Amino acid sequence: MTLLHDTSPDTADLLAVDDELTETDRDIRDTVRSFARAELAPYIAEWFDAGGMPRALVKRMGELGLLGMHLEGYGCAGTTATAYGVACRELEAIDSGLRSFVSTQGSLAMYAIHRWGSEKQKQRWLPQLAAGDAVGCFGLTEPDAGSDPSAMRTVARRHGTDWVLDGSKMWITNGPLADVAVIWAQTDASQGARGIRGFVVPTDTPGFRAQEVRGKLSLRASATAELVFDSLRLPGDAMLPEAAGLGGPLSCLSEARYGIVWGAVGAARSCFETALSYAHHRIQFGRPIAGFQLTQHKLAGMAVSLTQASLLAARLGRLKDADELNPTQISVGKLANVRAALDTARTARTILGGSGITQDYPVFRHMVNLETVLTYEGTEEMHELSIGKALTGLAAFR
Repeated sequence: MTLLHDTSPDTADLLAVDDELTETDRDIRDTVRSFARAELAPYIAEWFDAGGMPRALVKRMGELGLLGMHLEGYGCAGTTATAYGVACRELEAIDSGLRSFVSTQGSLAMYAIHRWGSEKQKQRWLPQLAAGDAVGCFGLTEPDAGSDPSAMRTVARRHGTDWVLDGSKMWITNGPLADVAVIWAQTDASQGARGIRGFVVPTDTPGFRAQEVRGKLSLRASATAELVFDSLRLPGDAMLPEAAGLGGPLSCLSEARYGIVWGAVGAARSCFETALSYAHHRIQFGRPIAGFQLTQHKLAGMAVSLTQASLLAARLGRLKDADELNPTQISVGKLANVRAALDTARTARTILGGSGITQDYPVFRHMVNLETVLTYEGTEEMHELSIGKALTGLAAFR
């Protein structure tokens, strides 16, 4: 990863949380921030309107080492988890859809192969995915199996030495662009969730179809698809050999949720900084609205919330780098930080007034994006119940 150094102060970091980053992590932060502001920010409104980012951007992300950056080997950058989180923050400060692409590529598709795949699968796909020469997606959610993935209807059955997949997946990020998909399917209904296995599926395999989801009002810069499998035949070694049951896909979701914890901070920071700047320049009753008590009340509340979210992300980063982070802690981070970011976006919009609903400012785009971030990778309710189970020892899912 080519590194730059930015010595300009971060006015949104009241407690200087980033001062606790290592020098290398700060350099990565500055590099990603410079890239995001120079090569993403000027075009994001256009991509949002168009309903997707250009494919050429994937290669650029690969050149910067952003894809699977916290994984080791196979062309991956091998950074700390904290550095990966900081990169997610800087990307989502531009748009949640950009962070979603990187999360799906690195924390879902690549992590699944890296953690659960065979050496052949790793050698075949990870270098291409890390370089941005290939795009990956991750198929778990179905039209009737969202919060309860064990209810999936996609099946894989043996046919000689091969596997044959039938079924569909829904709301699959990167689906329309993907060269390879990690698909989870039921191989033995008599085993229940234990029968769920993962498969590495090249998207040019006969019987694979990706239908882009149109008409989205949120995450428009992120390509989303329904995936359909019609007697899709795979060789026996397409199965991820080390993953059996829901532990495999859920471990990948934990990776992606960790990135969301950081990404939400970036969206909140963008909204706060936009509102603060606007309040200084918007004149009413002969003076900037930043000088009114009610505006300062809103700004102070947003700043405190942003600081709390930053501290929470930093704490989870330290835990993950020490290999001590657990799913309940990730649920705390995802639940708290996305809530904080969405509240910040809504408050910032009120400071901008009518201007806040236009593409002249990023606030409303962040707000509608965060409405999706609130429910994907686990809804608020599911994270609350996960935390509740940890607190009480009682599962309330069923």
